[in-house]
Amino acid sequence: MTSSPRTGLFALIVLSAAAAAAGTDAAPLPPESAAAAAALRDRVAAGSRAPEWVREITERAGPRLAGSPGDRAAVAVTLSMLRQLGFANVRAEKVTVPVWVRTAESGEVTAPVSQKLALAALGGSVPTSPGGLEAEVLRITSFDQLEAKKSAARGRIVFYDVPTERTRDGSGYTKSVVYRSEGASRAAKFGAVGVLVRSIGTDTNRLPHTGGVDYAADAPAIPAAAVSIPDADLLAHLASLGGPVRVRFLLACGALPYGESANVVADVPGREKPGEIVLLGAHLDSWDLGRGAIDDGAGCGIVIEAARQIAALPQKPRRTVRVVLYANEENGLAGGRTYAETHKAELAHHVAALEADQGTGRPLGLSWRAGSSAAGFFEQVAALLGPLDAGALTVGGEGGADISCLLPAGVPLVGLAQDASDYFDFHHTANDTFDKIVPKDLDRAAAAAAVVAWCLAETLEPIERVPADRRKLSW
Repeated sequence: MTSSPRTGLFALIVLSAAAAAAGTDAAPLPPESAAAAAALRDRVAAGSRAPEWVREITERAGPRLAGSPGDRAAVAVTLSMLRQLGFANVRAEKVTVPVWVRTAESGEVTAPVSQKLALAALGGSVPTSPGGLEAEVLRITSFDQLEAKKSAARGRIVFYDVPTERTRDGSGYTKSVVYRSEGASRAAKFGAVGVLVRSIGTDTNRLPHTGGVDYAADAPAIPAAAVSIPDADLLAHLASLGGPVRVRFLLACGALPYGESANVVADVPGREKPGEIVLLGAHLDSWDLGRGAIDDGAGCGIVIEAARQIAALPQKPRRTVRVVLYANEENGLAGGRTYAETHKAELAHHVAALEADQGTGRPLGLSWRAGSSAAGFFEQVAALLGPLDAGALTVGGEGGADISCLLPAGVPLVGLAQDASDYFDFHHTANDTFDKIVPKDLDRAAAAAAVVAWCLAETLEPIERVPADRRKLSW
């Protein structure tokens, strides 16, 4: 899961009964298709191979930041996996990606006491000088406070001390992640020489959470790092004592020339309308500290298994169900943009796209953006998801960072909402490993994704596309 392109992902408007009633009749789902969806749901939820696919990716490829050896391994692993599973048209579609590497990092408080800090460079950060950076710390708890204290920022390391609230829907992340993504440039405009950010997470482990920093074109690029939550607490306490707090940190990291990666694409061809496509997406890349099991190996496992189970039905879907494992979601979104550009001529025939990128949590429901007449269709789907306790509907949002790139073409977007209560304990840390996968919950999420994809593929007519006046991206 990335930063700024997804800041609106969890900020969804709850679908009211009045809005649902206002919609016209949706494209009908034939009764036999609904019955097949119910059987599909029960079979996948009872036990699936989704965890197996996550293990394959995480253990055979490991960390897979765009353009890295692990990234290349992940493309090879998933191409082989999808071919062995019998998918059609399995291919790697080239994506040019930014390449950023970390080699060493360290930090310490030098005054008023000497204390080591557990920190990690934010993805995309510029390095410090080889000898590191040392300066007095300015603790900031909001951008408004930064504005009020802007004269004090010059020559200092700005420390953004903004906790992330634990929420089931992930909305706490939405509120705090802006300090990670925008904080460096905002501080640099006032003369700050570096930035430390309280990790955007909800755990109490002494493990920093990395994630992307977005440098603005009109400000100097300054070194930026996340400190673990216990160490952020230490800095906050020392600052509260009133005397000066000094920190030294070193970041050996930086950008390399652009490299090559790929979107991995595979199809379950439709029996009647193979040229119409229902897309199931997740991102294949991950940050470099852990193994990317929940972010987003879990999403890959969900969509692969959902499509595999659809392919195993006695009757193939009316439309093509396509799996897309996107490159470079975490630090550039090149995979989403490249897919939209490469397939521009056929986006009018993309019936809808769903993305899974909320880890291993049990499914809660769906978000959707389409024409208003689609409300009835999604109520039908919600009823099918009821036995999974996943029938909640919200309207709005962009479904996921990768598929959001399809919004300007009017492609209906669906987000799989999952319980994110503990997702941000592990997100973007060294602790994002396969043992965090909860097989039962992942099975239920794969079942929900399979039901949605099957139903979208089976309607007699496609659901209404996103109206032209609702196609503007939030980012």
